[in-house]
Amino acid sequence: MVERVLYVCASPRGERSVSAQIAEVFLSALAERKAIEVDRLDPWECALPEVDGDLLAAKYAGLADAPLSPAQTAAWAQITALAKRFHRADTLLFSVPLWNFGIPYKLKHLIDAISHKGVLFTFDEQGLNGMLGGRRAVAIYTRGLGYGPDSQTPDQAFGLEKPFLDAWFRFVGINRVHSIVAEQTLSPAGASVRASALVEVSLLARNIDQAQARTIIVGRSG
Repeated sequence: MVERVLYVCASPRGERSVSAQIAEVFLSALAERKAIEVDRLDPWECALPEVDGDLLAAKYAGLADAPLSPAQTAAWAQITALAKRFHRADTLLFSVPLWNFGIPYKLKHLIDAISHKGVLFTFDEQGLNGMLGGRRAVAIYTRGLGYGPDSQTPDQAFGLEKPFLDAWFRFVGINRVHSIVAEQTLSPAGASVRASALVEVSLLARNIDQAQARTIIVGRSG
């Protein structure tokens, strides 16, 4: 059975991106273990729909069960086409560099564009229910600095990219999230941190079906 992986690369740096390098090793190691089909979604290259008046009007018309105008229908078709790629996947793989203590704006654009009722979640009298249940996520985070409790940028206050994505995963129904955080990639220890992250991600790929969902941090001090 082929495992379908949707890979979202949040860095525009191509092969120079450390987060992308780690993700590629994960994919290679996973492919050695099982047959996979990789759908690469690059938010820097694909045409993301604007979260503008037409899209928001379509959203609220849908919430009210009102008919959509032609412009609203076109806007909604764009986001449902993108969201189908998430629904088709068995595993979601994200590579995410830390930008100004959060996620890159293109990744935020993608998430804002597809996160709607009837697309990635439902909402009724019983509350919110994510529509991507049964899938797992692998999130690879890279940070140039150290984010230990004694650093100038402690994780609790400055490492906001992971809490945001963790919340989004839960929101859309994904409860199995494997996270690898590589810190101090811009420090003199950067090469060692990268090597350790590659070891960890290779182990995860080889044991993905048995591995307990958890967060692994490499390169942290303090």
